[in-house]
Amino acid sequence: MPPNTTATTGDKPAKSGRKKGRKARLVVLVLVLAVIGGIAYGGYWSISTVRASFPQTKGTITLDGLSGPVDVKRDGNGIPQIYASSDEDLFMAQGYVQAQDRFYEMDVRRHMTSGRLSEMFGKSQVKNDEFLRTLGWDRIAKQEYDSKLSASAKKYLQAYAKGVNAYLQGKDGKDISLEYAALGFTNDYKPQKWTPVDSVSWLKAMAWDLRGNMRDEIDRALMTSRLGPQQIQDLYPEYPYSRNKPIVQEGQYSQLTKSFQQSGGTGTSQGTGTTGTSATTGTSGTTRGATGASGGTKGSTGSSASSATGSSLTSQLGGLSRVLDNVPTAVGVNGQGIGSNSWVVSGKYTITGKPLLANDPHLAASLPSVWYQMGLHCRSVSSKCQYDVTGYTFAGMPGVVIGHNANIAWGMTNSGVDVTDLYLEKVSANGYLYDGKVRPFNTREETIKVAGGASKTIVVRQTQDGMPLLSDRDDELVQVGRKAAVNTAAPDRGDGYGIALRWTALDPGTSMDAIFALDRAADWSEFRQAASLFDVPSQNLIYADTDGHIGYTLPGKIPTRSSLDDGSVPAPGWDSKYRWTGFIKQDELPYEYNPKRGYIVTANQAVVDKGKYPYTLTADWGYGTRSQRITDLIESKIKDGGKISTDDMRQMQLDNSSEIARLLVPRLLKINLDDKNVREAQKLLEGWDYTQDADSAAAAYFNAVWRNILKLGFGNKLPKELRVSGQCLWVDKIDSTGPVDDDTKVRECGERDADQAQPDGGDRWFEVVRVLMDKPNSDWWKTPKSGTRPAAANMDQLFARAMIDARWELTAKLGKDIDTWSWGRLHRLFLKNQTLGTDGPTVLQYILNRGPWKLSGGEATVNATGWNAAGGYNVVWVPSMRMVVNLADFDKSKWINLTGASGHAFNAHYTDQTSLWTKGELLPWSFSGEAVDKNTSDTLVLKP
Repeated sequence: MPPNTTATTGDKPAKSGRKKGRKARLVVLVLVLAVIGGIAYGGYWSISTVRASFPQTKGTITLDGLSGPVDVKRDGNGIPQIYASSDEDLFMAQGYVQAQDRFYEMDVRRHMTSGRLSEMFGKSQVKNDEFLRTLGWDRIAKQEYDSKLSASAKKYLQAYAKGVNAYLQGKDGKDISLEYAALGFTNDYKPQKWTPVDSVSWLKAMAWDLRGNMRDEIDRALMTSRLGPQQIQDLYPEYPYSRNKPIVQEGQYSQLTKSFQQSGGTGTSQGTGTTGTSATTGTSGTTRGATGASGGTKGSTGSSASSATGSSLTSQLGGLSRVLDNVPTAVGVNGQGIGSNSWVVSGKYTITGKPLLANDPHLAASLPSVWYQMGLHCRSVSSKCQYDVTGYTFAGMPGVVIGHNANIAWGMTNSGVDVTDLYLEKVSANGYLYDGKVRPFNTREETIKVAGGASKTIVVRQTQDGMPLLSDRDDELVQVGRKAAVNTAAPDRGDGYGIALRWTALDPGTSMDAIFALDRAADWSEFRQAASLFDVPSQNLIYADTDGHIGYTLPGKIPTRSSLDDGSVPAPGWDSKYRWTGFIKQDELPYEYNPKRGYIVTANQAVVDKGKYPYTLTADWGYGTRSQRITDLIESKIKDGGKISTDDMRQMQLDNSSEIARLLVPRLLKINLDDKNVREAQKLLEGWDYTQDADSAAAAYFNAVWRNILKLGFGNKLPKELRVSGQCLWVDKIDSTGPVDDDTKVRECGERDADQAQPDGGDRWFEVVRVLMDKPNSDWWKTPKSGTRPAAANMDQLFARAMIDARWELTAKLGKDIDTWSWGRLHRLFLKNQTLGTDGPTVLQYILNRGPWKLSGGEATVNATGWNAAGGYNVVWVPSMRMVVNLADFDKSKWINLTGASGHAFNAHYTDQTSLWTKGELLPWSFSGEAVDKNTSDTLVLKP
């Protein structure tokens, strides 16, 4: 049974010092004090200083390097549409304009991707830089630029860099951004010239945040310190194929599907000739472990895996988990909670007779938003000037990432395919063990420059097949394997084991070429060709065109593995049988074109159905709650001949229905409660339609009950490495062999950041609870007495306890009068500048940060304003933008950004879209020249 635990409250973890250098804490106290001093001093922080960096949006500017004039037309929200007569001029102007609005953000990003944050923010970032240098994103990006990208892509990247540098020329830091003025008090840092590699590196950062199941891989291994294989399997249940449909239902995989089905669903695993694996359950007939393989299913570590995940490996992975928590994010929440919605509906079901396409990627809330809206237009499309495209871009990178051109539209969601693996390596003074022989590491030295301090040099070790040794980057990880419980098949532990990373993004690729190719694509064939270049990160791509076609394709560099390995937990690096065997060929990846059902939905659910595809794509899909809800909404609109409008698509994006509430509330209402105050709260659920509106008291109470169910049933039984930092429990004592069976209790405090802890309450936990509701006497439903709160011996008793705890939790947070309760009072969005606005005194945060906003929606809801149930109710990730593309008339398309076009605090366009975004409203999205001109407020002419 799960280990017995008793909660204590109000305690701090004994090792809170581990949290130094947490992600986004990029500024030392001396800088904060200096900023305050500068504000108090007065003149330096005058209105003119604040406005000095605002962009010029009218008149004329001369730029060396242009071949002809370029018009930059901004609408009332500051969104630019650029018009040029050559590709190079178009991308040079894009670089210039993005630097006008967002250069500080761009500069921080490139320092992150290159492991040089310490140059800007001092010693607090040295640990992060060490880890980022070990990954070597900028080194891989340079290899891509030198050897992988096409000549045209290099030309566009050079033009973009030229535009950025034209903006920087002759400017001091305070002329570029308010943040540089703040940095100037303690740091003589000056922005350097932009390079093409800086842009390519950004794709590596994006790939890191969207890397797939690496966190699950770590978590499953960490769970072995307190949970057995069956218990871990309980927490990673099978994907519910019968209830939540996969993306591809009528698609094709070339001749692969036919031969696979003819063979009875056994297939072959590419590069090995061995029996293939189930693409969706992660059950390859074996389960990966450090010394061998044993039968099991998704989430089960099996007996041999468990034998290799003793206290030392647990310590290593706990340390690695802390390192990952500290690494600043590019677009997400360090791989946790990264989702997105996108769907496309055929013209036969729309009021326009042409497709409608919607997309809203779910990413970390940041200020400014990760997205930058703009249009890139050739005055006349020709071989000299090939682009007429508009949509969402990343500041720091040329081209449009998501949007439409004159012929097609596309959207993206994270596919979640497994493209990372951790390997346990037997390390010695001479190298690492591989198939019985010691191989030397490839090594390099990296010197980290530190603002206001001495430089630090580190040695990065990589295996000969390019895997960096991550365990070199944390003091605790150096103490490797001293007590690891391994069987006789494993190599002698000696001084211990290290942890190495295999990741597709550590190989040079062609994703930058894919962006330009997508922007130019005119039909399905060209779209698929462009997608084939998009190697990392692997994304679900949906498609629609003006001829009425719709489609889906899964691109990406996706590894194949031997039958010993399903990618679910760390593997033995000393055995070549666990190395990747190759990559799935592009023409064997799933796709779908003009399905008979007339729509395609992608929301991070399984790509293909169980047993219908011969390769393992991942063991860790999203569980399909959002995707099935979207499917149901579409089906409800089109039944009996109904048609869908642009506004219908928008309304679907705002759907706040809670699927876990739909499951649990009928049961909760049947529970008898003695306390009249708790019964009063219970009555809020009577007649509730499960909609999580911001003003809903029922939504507030239900989500508090859900949080307490998870905490009592699961959270208190997880190891400290997965629980929230500061949450302390009395738990069963364990040693290297497992729990000590003598009723000895020890006090243990959680170690994970609140937005990374478990149980996070996402749709995996929906499925965990759904399955266990059929086992009302399961040990998971047992929890001890705590103070005056009763113990629970079964499910209904635990639910009753959760309802009691939730009532008094909300009484403390919102007051005793339930008439004043609302979900929005709990569920709030704070927008913070991701560097100088995340820590420090109120005055500094007031300058750079905005909020809070009270939000509707919730976790695994279509309106996915995500929150982490282990950590609290505040919003962690959001629909970072929303768009609906109308293929019948692009000028009737709609879009919105989380914040605004500008990265300059106090600029009118800093957060001018946020209030509209909060209400679910969309802005007009002009595309044609006539519509753009009609909505233009400011015009800037760039002249050669």
